[in-house]
Amino acid sequence: MSKNHPTPRPNDYASALFEKLGSELTPEHLVEALTHRSFTHEHSGAPSYERLEFLGDAVLELVVTETLYANHPHFSEGQMAKIRAKAVSEECLAPIARDYLHVGPMILLGRGEYDDGGNDKDSILCDIFESLVGAVFIEHGIEAARATVHRLIDETLEKVTHEGPALDWKTSLAKIAHELGINELTYRMEVGGPDYAQVFTAYAQLEPNAASEALGVDATQPLGSGQSSTKRKAQLLAAEVAWKTLHALQTSQTQAAQTQADRTAQTEHTAENDHDADSQQRETA
Repeated sequence: MSKNHPTPRPNDYASALFEKLGSELTPEHLVEALTHRSFTHEHSGAPSYERLEFLGDAVLELVVTETLYANHPHFSEGQMAKIRAKAVSEECLAPIARDYLHVGPMILLGRGEYDDGGNDKDSILCDIFESLVGAVFIEHGIEAARATVHRLIDETLEKVTHEGPALDWKTSLAKIAHELGINELTYRMEVGGPDYAQVFTAYAQLEPNAASEALGVDATQPLGSGQSSTKRKAQLLAAEVAWKTLHALQTSQTQAAQTQADRTAQTEHTAENDHDADSQQRETA
């Protein structure tokens, strides 16, 4: 997109987009679905994508929910809620909008937002994903919108369904810390950079106790750290590093315990054989 902000039309970008959506959109709905509020502030009367985004968000959650319900009859409500939350998150939707739909060059932005790289921001790309789903629903109904969602997100949903600890690193970290007897876990935050481009750094920190000392963890140092443009993402990155550290320690601890148990069993078995041999010799004598 040039700095003159040309209005999208059914050109190569739009044709490729329609093919990937599985549905075509009228110019009016396409423009609305691609218009950020910063553009509307500079061009009075131009509707932003926010209403379509609101609608698309609801359609997306419905389709993901019914898919999980139908495909995984043994999943609990809690399991489905976590998987759905991850599948429809900014983390999952933004890459689809950027790398598969290639909507970045088509987004209409105000000059300030455009100069700040708004057409590559995860938050805006996620919004655009949802607004396009909403536009398909408005024009073609729920069946077409359902088909679009499946085309775009089924692969991601399948991957997320089998992510295990990666589904929610913070919850997974809290769980493994509890299993190891480490109950105090905090996130220390640092913020840097200018106001318009803040960088958050999170440190996952353990409170020292007997359990952490037994594991050989230096509780004076962060167990994991992460850096991102949002507080939540930074904490998730820190939690991921910390979980992997604790999991390695837990695995080592389990293996050491198993090795010791095997040695004890072998010693007892040897002693028992020696005892049987002695008894047999006495009987023979």
